[in-house]
Amino acid sequence: MKDFIIPDDRDMGTPARTGAPVTLTIDGFEVTVPGGTSVMRAAAEAGLSVPKLCATDSVEAFGSCRLCVVEIEGRRGTPASCTTPVTEGMKVHTQSDKVQKIRRGVMELYISDHPLDCLTCAANGDCELQDAAGEVGLRDVRYTPGENHYDPTTGHYRSQSDARWRGPEEANPRYIPKDDSNPYFSYDPSKCIVCSRCVRACEEVQGTFALTIEGRGFESRVSAGMAGDDFLSSDCVSCGACVQACPTATLQEKSVAEMGTPNRSVVTTCAYCGVGCSFKAELNGDRLVRMEPYKHGKANRGHSCVKGRFAYGYASHKDRILNPMIRETINEPWREVSWEEALEFTATRLKGIQQKYGQKSLGVITSSRCTNEETYLVQKLARAVFRNNNTDTCARVCHSPTGYGLGQTFGTSAGTQDFDSVEHSDVVIVMGANPTDGHPVFASRLKKRLRQGAKLIVIDPRRIDLVRSAHVEAAHHLPLRPGTNVAVITAMAHVIVTEGLFDEAFIRERCDWDEFQDYAAFVSDERHAPETNEMLTGVPATELREAARLFAKGGNGAIYYGLGVTEHSQGSTTVMGIANLAMLTGNIGRPGVGVNPLRGQNNVQGSCDMGSFPHELPGYRHVKNPEVREIFERVWGVEIDPEPGLRIPNMLDAAVDGSFKGLYCQGEDILQSDPDTKHVSAGLAAMECVIVHDLFLNETANYAHVFLPGSTFLEKDGTFTNAERRINRVREVMKPRNGYADWEVTQLLANAMGAGWTYTHPSQIMEEIAATTPSFAGVSYEVLEEQGSVQWPCNEAHPEGTPLMHVDGFMRGKGRFIVTEYVATDERTGPRFPLLLTTGRILSQYNVGAQTRRTQNTVWHQEDVLEIHPHDAENRGLKDGDWVKLASRTGETALRAKVTDRVSPGVVYTTFHHPGTQANVITTDYSDWATNCPEYKVTAVQVSASNGPSDWQEEYQEMAERSRRILPAAE
Repeated sequence: MKDFIIPDDRDMGTPARTGAPVTLTIDGFEVTVPGGTSVMRAAAEAGLSVPKLCATDSVEAFGSCRLCVVEIEGRRGTPASCTTPVTEGMKVHTQSDKVQKIRRGVMELYISDHPLDCLTCAANGDCELQDAAGEVGLRDVRYTPGENHYDPTTGHYRSQSDARWRGPEEANPRYIPKDDSNPYFSYDPSKCIVCSRCVRACEEVQGTFALTIEGRGFESRVSAGMAGDDFLSSDCVSCGACVQACPTATLQEKSVAEMGTPNRSVVTTCAYCGVGCSFKAELNGDRLVRMEPYKHGKANRGHSCVKGRFAYGYASHKDRILNPMIRETINEPWREVSWEEALEFTATRLKGIQQKYGQKSLGVITSSRCTNEETYLVQKLARAVFRNNNTDTCARVCHSPTGYGLGQTFGTSAGTQDFDSVEHSDVVIVMGANPTDGHPVFASRLKKRLRQGAKLIVIDPRRIDLVRSAHVEAAHHLPLRPGTNVAVITAMAHVIVTEGLFDEAFIRERCDWDEFQDYAAFVSDERHAPETNEMLTGVPATELREAARLFAKGGNGAIYYGLGVTEHSQGSTTVMGIANLAMLTGNIGRPGVGVNPLRGQNNVQGSCDMGSFPHELPGYRHVKNPEVREIFERVWGVEIDPEPGLRIPNMLDAAVDGSFKGLYCQGEDILQSDPDTKHVSAGLAAMECVIVHDLFLNETANYAHVFLPGSTFLEKDGTFTNAERRINRVREVMKPRNGYADWEVTQLLANAMGAGWTYTHPSQIMEEIAATTPSFAGVSYEVLEEQGSVQWPCNEAHPEGTPLMHVDGFMRGKGRFIVTEYVATDERTGPRFPLLLTTGRILSQYNVGAQTRRTQNTVWHQEDVLEIHPHDAENRGLKDGDWVKLASRTGETALRAKVTDRVSPGVVYTTFHHPGTQANVITTDYSDWATNCPEYKVTAVQVSASNGPSDWQEEYQEMAERSRRILPAAE
């Protein structure tokens, strides 16, 4: 296999442009660049370096440092090359005596107010000021030491005109101590050169506007907010864009200060959310020093969030389990054993279970956090070794309605666009998603487009940040009542159809016209009018009508949605309604439009693609089809069961009934993440062999008999598939601390069961995927190394992948309009449970928190809290910070209250990141009619005052502590 060659990684000084070609001469070299390109970038394209400090290619040119001046024939003065666009025939001189003298003079001024502690500075060897000083030939500073910002106390003159000597005991009024408040980076004002790169990165790249330049002239400095604010208390979201932009050690990762400047790097893919950001993992030996966003990453374009950038410390956390462990019963303590003993113990138990209870008594759960190759092997373990289809995944628990709904309407089970597409959107609907918290890098790109003039419609029961935040405000917020998604979408379609705003030409050409006629008749009925549904949905009819008109008439319309759409009893119906809306308005098949699910975890898309569902083989092909089974039977050499297997809830029910007794669970914590915790615990407790394959002793491991230690994304090779269908390489940054990558552990288990698998590298698994799965037919590690990444379908018809789907026609042929009748959920409010609970995520934490809770991200979120509207809180005598009991028909828990008007009256909200809360003991087992996706987002609850954790929480904590006992290792 070819080695990955990192593309040109130089900082070109200013962003790339796309104008008509322009030819100019720089230092005698002819260069042709797109019109609008800066002279600085043109020089870089020609291989010529122009010194710079305030310029970087991640933000627009600023022209403040004056270090990049050049001479241009026929033009007076010495203009800054970063802000000067090229013109045809221009002749530029970058190294004349005049500009060299100016640059040295400018650099002297910078150095005169900068600490010269280069040998002990954390940025030594990675400092642009240091490099620029060498580049301009600075060898001496002529200025007498005077007033400065870097001496805490000083004996220097106050100024040139003031001869009064200050003794060393006198404090320097301009000195500001280092700000170490942020857990991941420090801010040292004494080293700041006021280049404004951090401020511009916060504005242009991140879009938070947390930083500003305070003061004027010599008093200028970077400020992180109001007087008295530090970086931790400010609006800073710790994305790291400012740190990456800083040319000195003013903003510096604490890891670099501790471990030294990294000397090697490996490009890999983040293992948090479904954006799929590319990073350069930078190391000293095998010690990870920092994660730097990779500028050539096609999903993130050089940006990151606090989790991907900084929250990797869990990989070396003391809680991590590195040795296999077994126990006979869940009441016993764990016993560390060798890999050989653990695998023999496991295989013997699993064989015994099948012999006693039958072939279908075993099953597997794949993980959306593991690679495509690992997930493929786990479902293959079920089908080719256990010889049944009992395979399920957390992807069904969150986004299976996406696969079903889009498959029915468009003919493919994935989003239609790439993330770059949002740059061409004119109107964006965000429904049931909170991108600033759940998909922050995409949110930054969306906010940038909104600042350029695009309009936003937010459909969410909660006032998320996008509704109104710094420099961004939604045109419409439709705060619907949880559970009424279908009614709202159908009401929008009613407006578009009855007011004649639909795109008839698109529908006639691309869709089934007869089906549209039936659909149009359905939505035109007055029972679907906004006014008729206002009491049901809680959305003002006038606001809904205006939003529908904006989407229909506003230009390129894109829809982005999340778990607030799918995790409902009518999740699939809502997805089909969203697809209807896109087809109605002709917003399919070009940049800036489309239907785009925001996947929650890093490989949700991939785990679906790889056949993790009990009724589908890889590539979304039903297991009942003999021609599909034949493909895999030929490759695997076994007969495949034509009957669909069990989903997770069915496995748990069967376990209680006595017919399902063994489970291999890789990378998932179903006890914390799945609904109705008591139902999950009862099912797990009834099993005779539960195998947990993970990094930590999670909640599910309380009921496990075997624990197989897992490997982190830093310790494995493979691929992830993100929310835009982009297949990205995951590369081994360091060797697995537990001894094996996860795919190797699955192979060891399969072979202990007699499988005889012989894979030696994940690339061979991908070859098998490509040979059996049409949408992956053209995918190989060689292709991924050459192209960086590809979006499926990647096959003979699309050898370089497919950024935009349904360009000339839908995958199924004609687009299909489907009637979306609103059916109320069986979960109803009433006198005992008058409020509706909905759940979600927060920026600093991830899913069940197993990784992020073991990093310093806990400084922002130490516990789950319950958001409650002031009106509801006052009625119950509750104040901010009070302990409250949260009870539903299935269970109760206790947590602290946060009184806020971000939620509507009658609605409460919490996250599920902390096992101490066990929020899912509250949620019910109601689920989507088509896919069994749990209805996390609608639970009838009551909230009342409490004295602290509930009895159930205390009992659970005691049980968990008993279950996590580990016997001391034998001498």
